[in-house]
Amino acid sequence: MRSTRGKHPIELSDIVFRADPRSGDPAEVGRLARSTGFFSLEEVAVAVELIETRMEKGGDSGYHFIFAERSGQMVGYACFGPIPCTLAGYDLYWIVVLDEFRGRGLGKRLLARTERVIAAAGGTRVYVETSCRGQYEPTRAFYERCGYRLEAVLKDYYAPGEDKAIYRKVLVGENTPDRAGEYERSGTQGSGDLGTAP
Repeated sequence: MRSTRGKHPIELSDIVFRADPRSGDPAEVGRLARSTGFFSLEEVAVAVELIETRMEKGGDSGYHFIFAERSGQMVGYACFGPIPCTLAGYDLYWIVVLDEFRGRGLGKRLLARTERVIAAAGGTRVYVETSCRGQYEPTRAFYERCGYRLEAVLKDYYAPGEDKAIYRKVLVGENTPDRAGEYERSGTQGSGDLGTAP
């Protein structure tokens, strides 16, 4: 999401994606969240709690993940899940990319894969919540570039003067057999719980 000017090139061709959590993932998720400089200690703890809950309860937790790895190291991940009491609505809870990989297209690839998994599971709408604070302007611009529309702003949600922005994307025509097959051919490892390849 940041400019890549002045950065050494990093190849993304050797990025491997997987869906199944592993024992070391909570520590890696915490490391990634801290690397961004965006999240408080409390927010990092929530990120770790979600992956721990997923590992404890499996698909029944309602939390699903896609992890991106390079040379055996986690460099990004997305966390998402169905919204209870809605028809085909999904929340994107977290999408985090290691700081040195930001602005290189990895976040866009993670988001696209997440949308394909959601569509293959029958999801038709994805919702994202983020802060309206100036620090998050690149985050909001990222979602807008990826086709998300601002649907609502909740005033003073996080704190006085810090509003919450709610974005939505409709996955029109995404949940077709062809698109599900595209996900199966994409190289994501693991069975997952949302229609991924066995």
